[in-house]
Amino acid sequence: MPLYETVLIARNDVSQQQVEAIADGIATYLEAESGSIKKREYWGLRTLAYRIKKNRKGHYMLLGLDAPAAAVKEIERQLSLNEDILRVLTLRIDEIDEAPSVILSRKGDERERGFRGPKPTGRFESGRGTRRNFDDREEFRARNEREEQQRANATASAEAE
Repeated sequence: MPLYETVLIARNDVSQQQVEAIADGIATYLEAESGSIKKREYWGLRTLAYRIKKNRKGHYMLLGLDAPAAAVKEIERQLSLNEDILRVLTLRIDEIDEAPSVILSRKGDERERGFRGPKPTGRFESGRGTRRNFDDREEFRARNEREEQQRANATASAEAE
């Protein structure tokens, strides 16, 4: 049977258990149609790139399906009719990777990052509470150095004549 990956986004009003119940409903339908879910990942409540049906966040879930094409088409139809589901994307793939997806592995990296060191001083300061002269800024210092160099060259050439 062909293999598919389905990513669904559920409204943020529903709980994680309700999203898992939707996935369980898909699993029971697939078992009746001689299919199965090979991979199931809950990615969590994540911020959407843009509003979808007035929602700013959504529960993401990835399902790796081993099912006939007609069953996958029916699952997509049922999910599109469900009011709790905002979006569904199904792709046909060659093989289902058993390792955790990139989304889950990246989530682990963010937790390990931790303290990044002290903030740099200088032009990255917020400017609150301290008054800075315009001469302190890097571009003004470079311009002043260039003007001084031009004056020194001009006086050196005038003395040489």
